[in-house]
Amino acid sequence: MSNSLTVGVLSLHSSKETKAILNAVDDLGYETEWLRAENTAVDITDGTVTLDPDVDIVVNRLLLSKEEQPAEALGLATMLDRIRPVLNTPTATMTAMHKFASGTALAEAGLPVPDALMALSGDILNAGRDRFGEEVVYKTAIGTHGGGTWKLDTDDPVNPMVGSRQAFLQELIEHDGMRHHDLRIYVVGERVVGAMNRYAPEGEWRTNVALGGDVEDVTDDLPDEVVTMAKRATDEIGLEYAGVDIVEGEDGYHLLEVNPTAGFRGLFKATGRSPAPHIARLAIERAGGDVDADRVYDLTANLDGSRPACMPRPEKSSLTETLVIGYVEEVVAMGTSGQRTVMAKSDTGATRTSIDAHLAADIGTGPIKDIVKIKSGSVKSSRSRPVVDLVVGVGGKQHTVTASIEDRSHMDYPLLLGRDILENYHVDVRRRADESEPLALDDTRLEE
Repeated sequence: MSNSLTVGVLSLHSSKETKAILNAVDDLGYETEWLRAENTAVDITDGTVTLDPDVDIVVNRLLLSKEEQPAEALGLATMLDRIRPVLNTPTATMTAMHKFASGTALAEAGLPVPDALMALSGDILNAGRDRFGEEVVYKTAIGTHGGGTWKLDTDDPVNPMVGSRQAFLQELIEHDGMRHHDLRIYVVGERVVGAMNRYAPEGEWRTNVALGGDVEDVTDDLPDEVVTMAKRATDEIGLEYAGVDIVEGEDGYHLLEVNPTAGFRGLFKATGRSPAPHIARLAIERAGGDVDADRVYDLTANLDGSRPACMPRPEKSSLTETLVIGYVEEVVAMGTSGQRTVMAKSDTGATRTSIDAHLAADIGTGPIKDIVKIKSGSVKSSRSRPVVDLVVGVGGKQHTVTASIEDRSHMDYPLLLGRDILENYHVDVRRRADESEPLALDDTRLEE
């Protein structure tokens, strides 16, 4: 068979993982296309469907958990799934992305998962808190990088929704009382590419690498039981490749999540093995191509996140596509027990978002995670402040950040947006949501 087939990777975000998959396909001798907003179109003419750029198979790397409306991206993947083979399929991806849906599927398959409760009624959800012991995990059904996850006392009231995301209670499983950790196992097809222990950073209980957790290679030390569990979980959800999270409790191992778009920089750091060539191999073989297995294993030793040759040129108007927000913006602050629509000030000089202590208590931002030194752009000295997880809705998008708590009762705005949120937007200092007209360029009024 000639190397004439083309592998497309569907990813609207720029990530090292997407680039690594495309580069691996290229290194294996096949053509590539990065399916992005700049270059992707589907045309229906006289009943004939045409995809441009034309590919033979699609590797799905859509990050549905980052979308305010995942159904839009899911519809895009579903459309492509109708005209080309897609790995992972949109149906399986959505099942995996919705943590309670995947937990239900795994439990129905007889695989061990933590006890959990989802209810559409707040009364029913809160009535079931006591069954989980003194502490419970409270999660949004769709989340990523540890965002939308809290560890709460079971006497803390919770809502069935955090913003627009359904939420649920889940049993807290801990085996190591000194330092919380779990297993991340990366499965591609029938292969376990690599596995690592992920250890929570100091003062934290979540193990996500994105939060600063440590990693340890355990690829060659996995019990057969765990290998079988990870492969079965991937298969039962219907995924071709996934990062499977498993935690050990006093009564054995439990499946936590099956992530269809798991990052693998942490895995490569721990194991020296990249899943990208294995994903490339799977796509090529599913499309009818041949792959040199030795070459795949050679490429596994390198996580090539350089710019792929097929990366389309950005549109000239791409800068204007970033949402513009004002110096003062109306936002939604969301916690475990409620949400409030408030006016927030944009401060590009602040690294971290901060929230008024009274507002934090009102919406239930969860337990204090840590005490950190906060340095203001206008104050040379730094001050110690507690930080908590906070979900903020801005312009139709949700952001989970670690916000500092302070007494802002003497200030005009109970919420200050730092660069952890503003990096996603352009800030127009002339615009104010609390005034009918934008600030004039020479208006020097300051609120703080």
